[in-house]
Amino acid sequence: MNWTTSAGLRAQVQKLWDRGDVLIALLSDEPLFPKRLTLKVPSSAEMSDHFEAVREWRKALSLLRYCRVEQREFNHRVLGTNVMPQAAWIDSVEAACAWVGKTSEVEQFRHLITITQQRQPALLSWLAKRPLRALELAEQWEPLLDVVMWVQQHPRPNIYLRQVDIPGVHSKFIEAHRAVLAEWLDLTLPAECILSQHTGVTQFAARYGFRDKPVRLRFRVLDPNIIVLPDVQCPDMGSISDISLDAESFARLRLPVQRVFITENETNFLAFPRVNTSMVIFGAGYGWEALAQARWLKHCDIHYWGDIDTHGFAILNQLRTHFEHVQSLLMDKGTLLAHEVFWGQEDQPIQHDLPGLNTAERELYNDLRDNRIKNGLRLEQERIGYAWLKNALSKVFG
Repeated sequence: MNWTTSAGLRAQVQKLWDRGDVLIALLSDEPLFPKRLTLKVPSSAEMSDHFEAVREWRKALSLLRYCRVEQREFNHRVLGTNVMPQAAWIDSVEAACAWVGKTSEVEQFRHLITITQQRQPALLSWLAKRPLRALELAEQWEPLLDVVMWVQQHPRPNIYLRQVDIPGVHSKFIEAHRAVLAEWLDLTLPAECILSQHTGVTQFAARYGFRDKPVRLRFRVLDPNIIVLPDVQCPDMGSISDISLDAESFARLRLPVQRVFITENETNFLAFPRVNTSMVIFGAGYGWEALAQARWLKHCDIHYWGDIDTHGFAILNQLRTHFEHVQSLLMDKGTLLAHEVFWGQEDQPIQHDLPGLNTAERELYNDLRDNRIKNGLRLEQERIGYAWLKNALSKVFG
């Protein structure tokens, strides 16, 4: 039998709760209740063939506490005059919540509405959009509103989150709730207080004017005659060989460097051989904004050495959006074919076009993307022989 049972009616109400519709109704000008539920009833033939089953089904519906069942009287050709359910209704938010055991939750949500109306009415739209998430945050609601108010009173404060002084709120609380705070601040702050180009949790500080932990750039000077730190000597290189600076300090460097190599592998970075008037930078994959602050790099030859796979070429393509004169190093078809014994598998190759590649690079990228050589082919840069690297550098730079 496919008649709607009491459990089926309750499941419909549970679905309304799970979608957030019940709570959204508390904020809407268009009331959800009374709400008619889907009710499938026995056919005339089923009433005759399954009389006892129909009688039990009708009795079960008549006992429902939170659901109003409309009855209709009809004349059956065999059974005579009978009364049968014809519609089922949920008349109120209270009835719906009581049936699915959410009475305390709806009262809590009403409390959140009241607080929000009083303190940050602009966030009522967020409540209507994400009611179930609001219930998850109920215990943190007022501290979160305190943070929003503080930022409104101190727009773009140029301090670290650790320096925000709000009674009862510590910086770890703010850091843990950056995602929801970002949604709220976007709704409550003037547009001029938000740098919209910074997105995502990791760029929360930059978006709203807080100071962030500085990005550090790690580099080695490959020419022992170039002294970076005069009072720190290294017997092997003539000066300290491995240095990390924040991006702003790196951007202020003034060194007689003509060539810059960038490599993504730490071992390759540490073992990179000597090259006159040169340095090597330990790359960071996607994202070159910190390096782009160093405008002096535009006057240097830049060579990028990444993996020979689709992501390696995508990173090269992105780097060229900041430094269009970048040249690739050991990312050619000859290097790939010479190291066939070390070929690996790229799990999630990218598929979109890369307009920043030159002709040879684009041809090899298309070979990899379209699996013309081998399915999912990649050659990691650390698989390339060290002698092969030294030979390539010798040919080009002496």
